[in-house]
Amino acid sequence: MSKRNPIRRGALGRGLAVSLAGARAGSVFALDGALRKLKGEGNDLRLQREAERFARSLGALKGSYVKIGQIFALLGEHFLPEPLTKALHSLESDTQPLDWRHMEEVFSQALGNKLTALQIEPQALAAASLAQVHRARIVSSNAEIVIKGQYPELIDLLDEDFDAVVRMLRLARWLPASRDFDGWLSLMREQLKAEVDYPRERRMAERMATALNASNAKSAFACEVYVPEYYPDFCSADVLAMEYIDGQRLSAELVAELTQETRNNLGKTMLRLFFVEVFDLGLMQSDPNFGNYLIDRDGRRLSLLDFGSVIELDATIQRALADTIISGHDEDDERLMDALIRLGCLREDSTDYARQTFQSFVRHLLEPLRHPERLPERYLNSDGEYAWATSDLMTRAGKKAAGSAATRHFSVPSAEFALIARKLTGVFTFIAVLEAEFNAWDVMGSFIEEHRTTP
Repeated sequence: MSKRNPIRRGALGRGLAVSLAGARAGSVFALDGALRKLKGEGNDLRLQREAERFARSLGALKGSYVKIGQIFALLGEHFLPEPLTKALHSLESDTQPLDWRHMEEVFSQALGNKLTALQIEPQALAAASLAQVHRARIVSSNAEIVIKGQYPELIDLLDEDFDAVVRMLRLARWLPASRDFDGWLSLMREQLKAEVDYPRERRMAERMATALNASNAKSAFACEVYVPEYYPDFCSADVLAMEYIDGQRLSAELVAELTQETRNNLGKTMLRLFFVEVFDLGLMQSDPNFGNYLIDRDGRRLSLLDFGSVIELDATIQRALADTIISGHDEDDERLMDALIRLGCLREDSTDYARQTFQSFVRHLLEPLRHPERLPERYLNSDGEYAWATSDLMTRAGKKAAGSAATRHFSVPSAEFALIARKLTGVFTFIAVLEAEFNAWDVMGSFIEEHRTTP
């Protein structure tokens, strides 16, 4: 591999740069803590500047450090200071693509002589922290595909780089040195490795496709849910090849111009997909990034693109999650409490205050799933349908969660629950951006009734 590869750098130098950033941030954090004790006040602006400085340090190191920062941005809101999670969200924007000469080596080493069967466009179609995508054509069939290649020499550094970031966070006193976070860190490490396990990603895509095709055949979805076809001849441990999908991102003007009925159907499809994943499949695409979905020009098909973040729900967790949704919908506080304990969000010895605040947050988050007769009238349109955009649910839920977390009674939820909550808020936000208006009971009713009868 070329010595000028801008992604791979000396592991010692990369780790040292992160440690220095952590040491600097730690000194500022310590100073701020001392000021708060002495004067009853601190300097939030100073902390924000140091958090932004650290995020820039990760961004400059590129590759796995950027991806690790993105994972902490998405999940860290439950245990990291707000200035840091806010700064880390700046890493979520698209990265600059690697020069073609480096990617050509990746494809050549992965595919060997098979590379001659493809015509690959040197200009990247999209770039991320660990890989980039190029449009290509199969010469023999003229089929259009996209081919995704991992950046060179990063996989061997994932554990080392992850450990370096964790050490930094603890050095900066942003992450407590407590066993309470071991489960979180373990799951985050697993998520990171799953992102680069291409054979696993392909298996997850195939499992999802089989199940979703069956649902589509039953006309269960308001719109078709589509998983692109993979091309095994051009897949390897470092490369994935799948059919090219011509579609629009959620934010596209063409999507905003779709009729209200079409946008409602897209929203219902997205919500039903979540219930299929949780109640039926035990597989959940946990990354709420809107870039993982494409909508066709007519708004009749929703294509799923990325399966690296698909997680398999443990049977116990799957059942507890389903019970949480149902008991929250039924406003059955006793069953909701039991389900939250099984999810690891609460303990048997949690204080009454902790129980009440977490229970209140979950019920608030599940507001759109209530029976139509119990939906807040101020968030309904003239036809009695829930107006997802104007309800401002995510803002209200975020404020409620922040208020609960700020109390001494707050208990960090399980990592599994955090992934599920992230997924659900992503689904609700997707529907809100569509400005869809419909009642969730029409979508979820059959799942609840079937789950009630399942032993």
